[in-house]
Amino acid sequence: MKIILLGAPGAGKGTQAEVICNRYNIPAISTGNIIREALKTGTEMGLKAKSYMESGALVPDEVVIGIIKERIVKDDCKDGFILDGFPRTIPQAEALDKMGIVIDKVIDIEVPDEKIINRMSGRRVCEKCGASYHLEYKKPKVEGICDACSGTLIQRKDDHPDTVKSRLDVYHSETEPLKDYYEKQGKLTVVEGQEEIEATTRLLIEALEA
Repeated sequence: MKIILLGAPGAGKGTQAEVICNRYNIPAISTGNIIREALKTGTEMGLKAKSYMESGALVPDEVVIGIIKERIVKDDCKDGFILDGFPRTIPQAEALDKMGIVIDKVIDIEVPDEKIINRMSGRRVCEKCGASYHLEYKKPKVEGICDACSGTLIQRKDDHPDTVKSRLDVYHSETEPLKDYYEKQGKLTVVEGQEEIEATTRLLIEALEA
């Protein structure tokens, strides 16, 4: 089964992708992870990406698409895969179609912006060991102190409310149009993200097995 997971930053795509890949024994392919892997292994497209990244420029679509193509032809993808973070734009989706890759299902995890802002801005990370907490859902025993190593808990720049809002604006303008693109192909299913991870997982599995 070839699956695309859509959803705004903070909607829980990465968490759900991991659950699904374990259930169906197919790899979860995150754009960020495979770019790092391509850089590490020195593939042709990885070296091209490196030249852009070292100059501080965005990696262009054709390079990202090339890296995706290198990854999905590997043996572990023969029974399917989950794409998380790709495609991000209509041109990327069109490029995927031109590769001859037939996507079976596209699942969009819908979470209201205000919930995402609250979810992400409430995150705190230990600056010493990297353990993750949340001001509402996973509080440390002592405020501001890591349970594991007693390090100081900090808010990452990416989790600041203004940064989250900016990321959501980019998502709505560049990535959200993919919903219409895949709906016209008859492949889109919208799943309402729930407060409990397990509840969202149940809805996702129902959508995949419908």
